[in-house]
Amino acid sequence: MAEGDLRVLLVMNAVLSAALGAVVVWGLAFIDVLVFSFETVGLVTVALFALTYLAVLR
Repeated sequence: MAEGDLRVLLVMNAVLSAALGAVVVWGLAFIDVLVFSFETVGLVTVALFALTYLAVLR
């Protein structure tokens, strides 16, 4: 594994998780499964961030 600054990886993970979370929530809101709100996007973002962190860094 390449050595690098962990902070850069965490920031990239947060940004990409937020983008993917917003797209997922938008798509689910489009088909009337979820309500698009900042809270929902935030929860999905945190879940994606944690899942990615556990899968990649641990």
